[in-house]
Amino acid sequence: MMPCHSLPQTLQKVFNSKTAELLSHHQVEIKQEFPREGWVEQDPKEILHSVYECIEKTCEKLGQLNIDISNIKAIGVSNQRETTVVWDKLTGEPLYNAVAAPVSPGPSDPAAVVPSGSSVPAAGPSSVWLDLRTQSTVESLSKRIPGNNNFVKSKTGLPLSTYFSAVKLRWLLDNVRKVQKAVEEDRALFGTVDSWLIWSLTGGASGGVHCTDVTNASRTMLFNIHSLEWDKELCEFFEIPMKILPNVRSSSEIYGLMKISHSLKAGALEGVPISGCLGDQSAALVGQMCFQDGQAKNTYGTGCFLLCNTGHKCVFSEHGLLTTVAYKLGRDKPVYYALEGSVAIAGAVIRWLRDNLGIIKTSEEIEKLAKEVGTSYGCYFVPAFSGLYAPYWEPSARGIICGLTQFTNKCHIAFAALEAVCFQTREILDAMNRDCGIPLSHLQVDGGMTNNKILMQLQADILYIPVVKPSMPETTALGAAMAAGAAEGVGVWSLEPEDLSAVTMERFEPQINAEESEIRYSTWKKAVMKSMGWVTTQSSESGDPSIFCSLPLGFFIVSSMVMLIGARYRSGMP
Repeated sequence: MMPCHSLPQTLQKVFNSKTAELLSHHQVEIKQEFPREGWVEQDPKEILHSVYECIEKTCEKLGQLNIDISNIKAIGVSNQRETTVVWDKLTGEPLYNAVAAPVSPGPSDPAAVVPSGSSVPAAGPSSVWLDLRTQSTVESLSKRIPGNNNFVKSKTGLPLSTYFSAVKLRWLLDNVRKVQKAVEEDRALFGTVDSWLIWSLTGGASGGVHCTDVTNASRTMLFNIHSLEWDKELCEFFEIPMKILPNVRSSSEIYGLMKISHSLKAGALEGVPISGCLGDQSAALVGQMCFQDGQAKNTYGTGCFLLCNTGHKCVFSEHGLLTTVAYKLGRDKPVYYALEGSVAIAGAVIRWLRDNLGIIKTSEEIEKLAKEVGTSYGCYFVPAFSGLYAPYWEPSARGIICGLTQFTNKCHIAFAALEAVCFQTREILDAMNRDCGIPLSHLQVDGGMTNNKILMQLQADILYIPVVKPSMPETTALGAAMAAGAAEGVGVWSLEPEDLSAVTMERFEPQINAEESEIRYSTWKKAVMKSMGWVTTQSSESGDPSIFCSLPLGFFIVSSMVMLIGARYRSGMP
């Protein structure tokens, strides 16, 4: 199995298709660009080249393991879902950088499958999703939705938010002349990162396949999750020309055959079918084998994503969660839906402590610092760097650290950062329990952060239910590989329950009493309320450094001047 997965890097992994054992991997970091405050972008060509490099290096490593790369029978793709790319179909050149979704861990990966007893590598690029430039677009569009008829949410399962692709695409059409001109001349193609990769890997300008799968399409805000088609009314509402949209396919079928780029020396992959495509969170749900109603998983990456399989029916949340397509594993297979809650900042808060504050040199050091104190000592960290997402959907929020004393040090802040990830997960889980009506008995987890044992124990304590972690935490790549291997015409991976490999699990039980857990959680919610209402649209988008961009400070200065003038007047001073 050869799946590709990306966060702030492209990642390729090699699995044994019989046992799902991880045999080898390679990854390449991808540069994020911040052209203005609140803007996050990545170079689509860098993403593509990182995939080529990962495939090449992984094939070399397979050779060193004496594994014949001719055993690779299929390639799958998993990606961060909402990041938006527009490119020229005649030249293959991107017309602008990839514009990130405002919150979500996730990348794109190609995956490959080998027959039983063989192995396949997994690779993938990651895209950015923390971009906030479209807030004014969202506010303008929201005024056009009748209060008693939110047709956007009823058709898509999504709230109108900067998070999703439609508003980022609308921004590109409004602000980038190269994109406007290409659309006018019928040269433009739109897609999320999976579409860009599949098109490029299957030939690009020389006959590349322009498609996406139902899980990625369901995150654009242009896709009707009931009819499983692009929706004309939604496209007219966002003023998106339907001719630039990719064809929507299932998550497991042959889309096209791999064609070799001059950038790729691993010629043995030419002609290998690309037959799996899943958004990263759906891929993790499949990789965790959550195929039954009510099964849920939480992926800890740049952000956190908690998905609960709701079966063949759409469950619409009353508590701020999203309704989304979970997967459709075959052209003639039924579609499954999920409730989803997302935490914008999880692993990203560790990166912030490393890169912005410099209190750690590597991400792994956070566990050591937290272990030194074993408590936050009353310090709470709300990392709402780009607003609060589920269940609040509050873009005006910003990050705060509160409860500081003279005793607080970097170890307490490190502990509070880990707690923040766990508290945010609890808020999502509480909302999910209310919507589904059946509380989860345990939480399945995956993602790079699950290697942090303190984090996993904190999560069990704060949820007050067991946390269950597979021995191979990167289940996103595994899910992409499973979808690719199970496709009709490939058939080297069975998804029948009796054929699925048993996975070794590590279990974390709650170690504090329920009362203490509730006290800590209620204090966290108090801190969250303090984080709201910090910015207005004007101040967040203009980037004006004036002190009057801070409304409370502006009021303070003005009122101080008034009091001073009044005092001088009453005292008779000139």
